[in-house]
Amino acid sequence: MKNHQNNQPAFRFTMLIIMVFVAGFIQGMLLPLLAILLEDAGYSSAMNGLNAIALYIGVLIASPFIEHPVRKFGYKPVISIGLICVIITLLLFPLWQSFWLWFILRLIIGIADNMVHFSTQVWITSTSSKAVRGRNVAIYGLAFSAGFAGGPLMTHVLSIDERLPFISAALFCAIVWLFMLKLKNEWPDNAIETAQQSGTLGRYWLVIKWAWFAFLPPLTFGFMEAAIHGSYPIYAMRMNIDIEWISLILPAFVIGGVVTQIPLGMVSDRLGRKRVLLILAFLGALIFLSMPFYEQHLGAVTLAFLLAGGLLGSFYSLGLMYMLTLFPKQLLPTGNVLIAISFSLGSMLGPVTGGILIDYAGRGSIYYAIGFLLLAVVIAGGVFKGVNAESSTG
Repeated sequence: MKNHQNNQPAFRFTMLIIMVFVAGFIQGMLLPLLAILLEDAGYSSAMNGLNAIALYIGVLIASPFIEHPVRKFGYKPVISIGLICVIITLLLFPLWQSFWLWFILRLIIGIADNMVHFSTQVWITSTSSKAVRGRNVAIYGLAFSAGFAGGPLMTHVLSIDERLPFISAALFCAIVWLFMLKLKNEWPDNAIETAQQSGTLGRYWLVIKWAWFAFLPPLTFGFMEAAIHGSYPIYAMRMNIDIEWISLILPAFVIGGVVTQIPLGMVSDRLGRKRVLLILAFLGALIFLSMPFYEQHLGAVTLAFLLAGGLLGSFYSLGLMYMLTLFPKQLLPTGNVLIAISFSLGSMLGPVTGGILIDYAGRGSIYYAIGFLLLAVVIAGGVFKGVNAESSTG
């Protein structure tokens, strides 16, 4: 019987959290970094956005196929192969500046990053006791967000050498991979049921019918995150905002979400997930819709992104928690898959929509796109009347 007693728990958890940080760091670095390089190469915003979605296409391609190798070979080989693919791919980026080659490399990064992400997530949840599982998952989320916030800082070294961010990130991943080799391989419990095993078209339709509103916050968060990190650098450069400021503005959004994630979860326990989601969406919409009026005051813009991140950085997790209250336990795996799909779809729509709007609508377009999407969430929340376990609290 394969079990989880091979590794020292504290060391295993620490290494898994570091690997989650790496996964977030790579995604957070590539979105603004490649957006800036493609913009400098003369590609349109729409083409830039198209290139950005390759990573999320890779995530979607990999999702249905990762579970089987993890069950057959264990966590460690899947994570190891994922990290090796990330390292090799990062080193290939600076060799050729080709739009379609970078598209393919981003797609490979998406597949490899998802191998690391999925395996570490299942490894953490399956080896955490019920008493600490919630805390460990929260730390997991914070680690990814912290990595995502740190990634854009690599744009600072572009002025030294365009190859340096890729080489530095590859070296960082290689060091983490060497430490990861000290972990002993483990396998998931065969009793763990996954969404792929339990989901059917009928169940998907039932979940969407019962809980469609719960999938809007993850979709909106994916749209915001990808548009901000993938399209905003292009917009900012066209508005004559320096790269140094861009590398400060982007992490501000993620840092805001890291700081408020746990407090907002506690507030939603008292007031109800849906009520808190609607309040946050409305306040976030006001912030984004006001940004065009002071966007030349970069300190104010940075503060606005920090506040917006604080309000909206928990959208994914709050949508997930709200979904959990809406239907029976046997439908939760299907709901989790739809949450992930919603996030990926939003992440693909964000850069493409942002790029098109920047090309054709110009000043303020990216702020208005996010602001009106958030208002649409507020309106949809008013229409949605799901019967759920938190109906007594909102």
